[in-house]
Amino acid sequence: MDEPLITNDTITLGLLAACLGFVFLTSGSKKGFWQRFYNWVPAILLCYLLPAILASLGIISDDHSRLYFMASRYLLPAALVLMTLSIDLKAISNLGSKALIMFLTGTAGIIIGGPLAVLIVSAVSPETVGGVGFDAVWRGLSTIAGSWIGGGANQAAMLEIFQFNPDRFGEMVLVDIVGANIWMAILLLGVGKTRQIDRWLKADASSIEALKKKVTAFAESITRVPTLNDYMVLFFLAFTAVGLAHFLGGITSGALSAGVSWVSDPSSFFSFLGGEFFWMVVIATAIGIALSFTRAKNYEGAGASKLGGVFIYILVATIGMKMDLSRLLENPGLIVLGLIWIGFHAGLLILVAKWIRAPFFFLAVGSQANVGGAASAPVVAAEFHPSLSSVGVLLAVLGYVVGTGGALLCAYLLEIAAAIGTG
Repeated sequence: MDEPLITNDTITLGLLAACLGFVFLTSGSKKGFWQRFYNWVPAILLCYLLPAILASLGIISDDHSRLYFMASRYLLPAALVLMTLSIDLKAISNLGSKALIMFLTGTAGIIIGGPLAVLIVSAVSPETVGGVGFDAVWRGLSTIAGSWIGGGANQAAMLEIFQFNPDRFGEMVLVDIVGANIWMAILLLGVGKTRQIDRWLKADASSIEALKKKVTAFAESITRVPTLNDYMVLFFLAFTAVGLAHFLGGITSGALSAGVSWVSDPSSFFSFLGGEFFWMVVIATAIGIALSFTRAKNYEGAGASKLGGVFIYILVATIGMKMDLSRLLENPGLIVLGLIWIGFHAGLLILVAKWIRAPFFFLAVGSQANVGGAASAPVVAAEFHPSLSSVGVLLAVLGYVVGTGGALLCAYLLEIAAAIGTG
């Protein structure tokens, strides 16, 4: 894309900070226009949309910035540690099976939705889903399936397996970003209406409320005025863990990729084990859980999860930079296909949630554990309550596990659908 007005990441970070500051200053209003505004628009949605508007106006661009990489590799694992520091595994286990059911429903929605979207679009515009050889559109769509089930590592695996034309890969990245980000925006909009949605779903959210109350009660019992010493200890815990997660993650992924054939093979179900990002998330989460069994959990009283929340909001702003609204009409046929695809995913989730009376929280986090992975699932979960971020992390890790196999199945169905639609 064309070079944006600002390419200096220091200035870009300042603009993102200004966006976040504006949202939090105005959302703190107790009366007047801003109070009415935030009754309808969740603050986190605006934290996401304002950077998207700046990107759309050509002021900043994710293509010319390393801020998302910084936030996802440094701040995300730090946030995972800080937000799982006081995790209550027993209370999370009491949430029951509905969280897992909704996650698997989201996976099924991606696997089934892609081929159905191809059939629908081919009835109107067969050339949109056509192509031969390595230019075949279904090959490119397989990379979206990998991204929406298992994340970036699985997307790369699908690109390697099906050898889609690299010169056209940018089209698929655009469809991926547009579909995933519009759906995430809708979910964030729904967070502010959780009670109404749960009533419509006839959902029993008592286990979620019990977890929130238990964690809140614990936090209140240890709350204190934080000191510089507290903040330095939190800094030590978070970023030492980040360093360990990267160090051990790099060693683990490298050793498995080099020494285990069924990990180094991109077509293998276990290829996700060769991803450094996967191990970084797993190790950071494991460190946070391990710390929850020590006195370190008492640092929740000094604001551990709140500091983790700051990191999460910075990550949200950098995710927003990826959404260039001005590019929505570059390839309208593929964009429409992507929206239909994500629509099937959403529709199946809503249908099953209504059927099993699952709370909106499980729908939203189960979806993002698939479509957004470890970068988005904790963000959405934490918006419901900081204590719930760990649920998003655990489901996102599961997304890596089923990602390659699910994406491969979807790719073969996409090939069949494209043959039917263009034949």
